Amino acid sequence: MASPEKPSGQASPKPVAQVRYELLTLGDELLLGLTANSHLTFIGAELGRRGAMLQRNVTITDEAEAIAAQFRESWARSDVVITSGGLGPTCDDRTREAIAAELGMKLVFDTSIEKAINDRFVLFGRKPTANNLKQAYRFEHGEVIANANGTAPGLWVERDGKVLCMLPGPPNELQPMFVDQVLPRLARLGLLLDREAYVQIRTAGVGESSLETKLQPIFDAQGEALSVAYCAHAGHVDCRISSPSGALAMPQLESIAAECARLLGEDFVCFGSDSLAKVCADALRAAERTLAVAETATGGLLTNAFADICGAAKFFAGGCVCTTYDAKMQLVDVPESILQQHGAASAEGAVAMATGAAEKLSADYALAVTGFSGPCAGPNENPIGTIFIALHSPHGVWSKKLSYPGPRATVRRRVVNAALDWLRRELVRERSGATATDQCQSVMQ
Repeated sequence: MASPEKPSGQASPKPVAQVRYELLTLGDELLLGLTANSHLTFIGAELGRRGAMLQRNVTITDEAEAIAAQFRESWARSDVVITSGGLGPTCDDRTREAIAAELGMKLVFDTSIEKAINDRFVLFGRKPTANNLKQAYRFEHGEVIANANGTAPGLWVERDGKVLCMLPGPPNELQPMFVDQVLPRLARLGLLLDREAYVQIRTAGVGESSLETKLQPIFDAQGEALSVAYCAHAGHVDCRISSPSGALAMPQLESIAAECARLLGEDFVCFGSDSLAKVCADALRAAERTLAVAETATGGLLTNAFADICGAAKFFAGGCVCTTYDAKMQLVDVPESILQQHGAASAEGAVAMATGAAEKLSADYALAVTGFSGPCAGPNENPIGTIFIALHSPHGVWSKKLSYPGPRATVRRRVVNAALDWLRRELVRERSGATATDQCQSVMQ
């Protein structure tokens, strides 16, 4: 759907680290808090991986005057301006028109966009209304970024050594467009690296300060040639190493990262940004093992962590959320005697859930989670944040008691990550010929 006309100006070469990027996120729903601004974290991370820094993000209303004023300011001082939102068919979608006026560029109707809109409606057995054709206009001297997941295409303009990239607001449309089309275009113009700019070491089970203490002797040997940054997340800590000066080539960075991984042992998760669930999934597939899940306190979050992975059927037998005694007995065969004697939120209850899930779903491994994620607490010895997880494996079954005081959402997220990390470590041990028998009834703080 690209315009046959050439852009009016090519972006001028400049070291990637010096290229100024600004992001304009548009929409009243963002300012009202009705929609989270996920574009900032996504686009910032993607640019950072390619050696560029997003210098500024401004969120503005849908008013045409506000859009024009902010675009004018950002365009004057930036090399690349990215916008999100305001390209749809309704009366509050004004971004295209407001920016065209600022650029003094005519909008022209593109029949190829019209066809793409009509074809998409056919897929859903519907007919487009007249206002949908508003999305078929593009800049006279610009290009179109195809949108495979929506009706609003992105728009691309190169002028005066600058780049304007306009993308639709829905994340499921913006994100694949940005990764598959925008990043390659920017790289071809020399505005991004054509590879990742750093090596990321993902760890779990070690805090940020402890991680730095462990790795610092390795980094000290490199002097000022190496740049190091840490980022703590719920359940894992990332360490990024790079060489902005270019003194260290990528193979050297990879060698340093490999040395860090060897030092960290089981605390090393992976290179890159794969989730704990993805790492577990890859290990299960490689070992031709399967997993089942039974959960109460996490309400399906643990099951969803695996179900979200493409090809889950090859390693994930299934999961169930069983909150009542009857559900536990019927779905995962927890003996009533255990529930009556120890309660569902107990080490014994968790072990029974994991064992039952493995047997009912014919899985090699099973994870179970039960406890008190809040705001309701258990008995005096089990305050909010008291959680029991169990792991069933071909070598045995064990339980852990966790203590994670905090808001319900935080507790549940931390518990999911703790369960995933335990499974990951057990899979690492199985690969090396060891087991987790020494962990029975241990406590994680």
